[in-house]
This record gives sequence, C-alpha cells and structure tokens, in this order.
Amino acid sequence: MTKTRVAFLGLGAIGTPMARNLAEKGFDLTVWTRTSRKASEFAAKHNVKFATTPAGAVNAADFVVTCLPSSVEVEAIANSADGILSGIRSGTMLIDCTSGDPDSSKRLAAQLKEKRCSFVDAPVSGGVVGAEAGKLTVMCGGDATDFERARPIIAGFGEKIVHCGPVGAGDAVKALNQMLLALHIWTTGEALAALVRYGVDPAKALEVINGSSGRSNSSMNLIPERVLTRAFPRTFRLALLDKDVRIAARIAKDQGIDSAIFAEVERLMASAHEELGEEADHVEAIKVLERLVGVEIKAT
Repeated sequence: MTKTRVAFLGLGAIGTPMARNLAEKGFDLTVWTRTSRKASEFAAKHNVKFATTPAGAVNAADFVVTCLPSSVEVEAIANSADGILSGIRSGTMLIDCTSGDPDSSKRLAAQLKEKRCSFVDAPVSGGVVGAEAGKLTVMCGGDATDFERARPIIAGFGEKIVHCGPVGAGDAVKALNQMLLALHIWTTGEALAALVRYGVDPAKALEVINGSSGRSNSSMNLIPERVLTRAFPRTFRLALLDKDVRIAARIAKDQGIDSAIFAEVERLMASAHEELGEEADHVEAIKVLERLVGVEIKAT
C-alpha cells in the first residue's frame, strides 16, 4: 500500500517533535527548514528525506504541513521563487500549524485554490511537552470536507482536534487563547505580588487559588513550576506571545469589540518583549512586573 506523502516545513522547537511523530507513524516524510544542515541531520536520524528548498519539499507531497514563527514566514516561503506555490501539485492540501494571522491564511487559501489545492489553518497548543508526546490541541479552520481529509495527518501529532469554522477560524481561536494566556500570567502575577507585600507566602496563596475559582493554567502550572522556583525555562518565546496578542487585539477590534483590557495586555506584552528581548520566555514577563512593583514572587 502506498504511504501518504507529507512535506513538513519548519523544524523549530515545536515543529521538530511534530515531524518526528509523523515519521514514527509511518508517513512518507520529506522535511525542509531554513538551516539545511538541521534538515539533513533530522532526515538521517529518522530515516526520512529532506529538501533544500520549499518547492523541492512539496513537489511530490499529498499534504504539506507548515510550522513557522508567524504568517510572515509562511507567506514568504509560499511566494518565493523556489517556494511552496512554485512546486505544489494540483490536489495537494496545505495544513498550516503556525500560530498565524487569519487574514494571511485567507490570502494563502485563495492562492492555493487557484492551483486547485486546499488549505486548513491548524495552529497548535500544548507547547514542547505536548508536541513531544503527540498530544497537542489543534484548532482548525477550513471547509468541513477539507478538515476531515486533514484529520488523519493532524492526528499524527495532535490529540484534541477541533474544527472551529471556516478558513482563519483556527488562527482566531488560537490568538484569543493566547490573549487569555497573557492576561492570566500578568494578572496572577499582580495578585501574588500584592499578597507577597501583605506577608502571604505565594505558594500558600496558590494553594488556595488553585482550589478556588481564580485558578488557571498559569496559577496551576506555569507560576509554581517556573516563577516560584525561579527556573524560567525557555519553552515559548515572549516575542511570539507578543505577536499572538497583537493579532488577538486586532481581531476583537475588527469584530466591533473595543476591549480596554485587551489593549492593556497588548501594551504590557509589547513593553515586556522590548525590555527582555527576543529570546526571553513568555513567563519571564513576570520579571518585568516584579521590577515595576518591587516584589519578587518566589518560594520561601
């Protein structure tokens, strides 16, 4: 039986384990990333093929999966001289797992339609841990028939797979989810800073919050594991959260929701990104809050 041919473009922190899971599940995989050496090393390690250009990666594929930092990179590798659109065959489907911009996804979907190709935006959530385990949450936008066609590929790296609506809907849900993530990190940090000043051990405060209605993933996992310990592992860049929050704020505004809270979160994430730089982890935004209020939130 002929194996399904998949081209995977983008071997970053999330993309690498996603591609590995597809290889381990028996897909006929070809990989491409901007650093050819990284692609060749991945191919040798996992017994798959690699290409030196996006066009070369996709020219025999049944499905193309992209996982890149932003829609800017996706559109760039789609439209370059040796890009996806110059090499893709009629009938191929592109599944974009980038945390992207709905408008960019709609543009790319229209370009692909002209080539008789289909498109599903499928950004993922779950971080490196979820990617390693093949248990990502995947929120999808596209035609219902296209979504069902894409599902077996997405199941290669995703566990919870949700069809959110037409093209762009997956990107929109991911962006607004990220807005909530940023909001929870910052506001939980503010609450804990106030309690530390009041003389409360932040671990004790979190014990109560996490058994009560104020809990979130930030209070239950991120802050106990990364802030109280002062570990701050770098798993997801603040720069990317800043990008996602800007997309979310614009989506809300475009839908007639003029949210003062979203605007403030957008400002705070942009400020933290500017202060901490391109490599800072998203949870390190708490360090900026700590500096502003003169309190360190740590285990006692």
